[in-house]
Amino acid sequence: MTDIIILSNGPGEVTTWVRPVVQALRKQLGNDIYQMRISVILSPCPHASGQEANIASSYSQVNRVQAPEHFWKFLLTGKTYDNWDWRKQGIVIFLGGDQVFPIIIGKRLGYKTLVYAEWEARWHNFIDCFAVMKPQVIKNVHSKYADKFHVVGDLMLEAAGEAETWKNGETGKTGNEIIGILPGSKKSKLTQGVPLTLAIAEYIHNQKPDIKFFIPVAPTLDLPTLASFANPQQNQFTHDFEFSGAILQDNYLHTYSGLKVELKQENPAYHLLSQCSICLTTVGANTAELGALGIPMIVLLPTQQLDAMRSWDGLPGLLANLPGVGSSFAKLINWWFLRNKGLLAWPNIWAQAEVVPEVVGKLKPKELGEMVVDFLDHPQKLADIKDKLRSVRGEGGAAEKLATLVKKMMVL
Repeated sequence: MTDIIILSNGPGEVTTWVRPVVQALRKQLGNDIYQMRISVILSPCPHASGQEANIASSYSQVNRVQAPEHFWKFLLTGKTYDNWDWRKQGIVIFLGGDQVFPIIIGKRLGYKTLVYAEWEARWHNFIDCFAVMKPQVIKNVHSKYADKFHVVGDLMLEAAGEAETWKNGETGKTGNEIIGILPGSKKSKLTQGVPLTLAIAEYIHNQKPDIKFFIPVAPTLDLPTLASFANPQQNQFTHDFEFSGAILQDNYLHTYSGLKVELKQENPAYHLLSQCSICLTTVGANTAELGALGIPMIVLLPTQQLDAMRSWDGLPGLLANLPGVGSSFAKLINWWFLRNKGLLAWPNIWAQAEVVPEVVGKLKPKELGEMVVDFLDHPQKLADIKDKLRSVRGEGGAAEKLATLVKKMMVL
């Protein structure tokens, strides 16, 4: 009888880390809740949409979920909002938040701790086990802690395995080329991302009327909210991209120029994305998923409004969202970021080179539309990007390897 506590926070972590891990845990350890109970506890996150608890609750492998608004009381007192009971044996798995959280919770409950670390592992003497993304995370670890560290790979790459499973049963693509549009899931990105990408789609549609467009709607977003960012009456940024607007009708966004963009609410949408010739996307976890699927993309970061991007972590995020003065801080932070930015898209970070185009600045829909049309007219360019994406995505199986570590910890 073991309790598994999974600590997580933001929408990217809940969808791309928690989901494959709980699936792998059940696959290896079974579905008997008497033997293993899985609880997800969410901590506050500046990128949160408010739907993370609902998403985690939708996973059939998860038995209990606590929303982030109750996290601090649990951390300080050990009591959940619904007064959950805890078994004598347990493991705390860190999949997002602050790495000090599993230490505090593990000590309080007497549970072992496992941290998944992408880039940096902290508190080596207090954590029982580390599952790390790459060997580079271990290079500065003291030898006395070396046996705690295990390279499992990148959890973001689990998307590749799911897509490959679907492709094995695929009967073939439709005759029309398809472009995916991923404008983001949070207001800070959607305000510019929706009108920009729809304006680009309008330009492409005028050049190539047979192209089909769709938006895989983030599970944290409902259709009316998404459509509101395409409405000039509700989103002033539509004018910055000379976008006349769109209305929601029958799961489509209908632009006033005659373009129809289908809204797909399947999650995950890997089998839909796998049919795309190219995608238009903002920065974030979605670039990792597209990269893992080997889908060419253009990564967009518009800066028409420097104070629009306020979704920063830590102190910058707090300053950028202060009442009254937050706008000024946001402009200053974003100005500094634009002068000092490195690679933004996950495939480019993996490769330490610009495998997929990153376009930053005061973006013009016509210029970006021409870029997309050029790619479509020269399919070899898209093929080259696909080859590079496959070469940098690394090995899959991170969730299975992490679950194996948990299994070993349960018997020690």
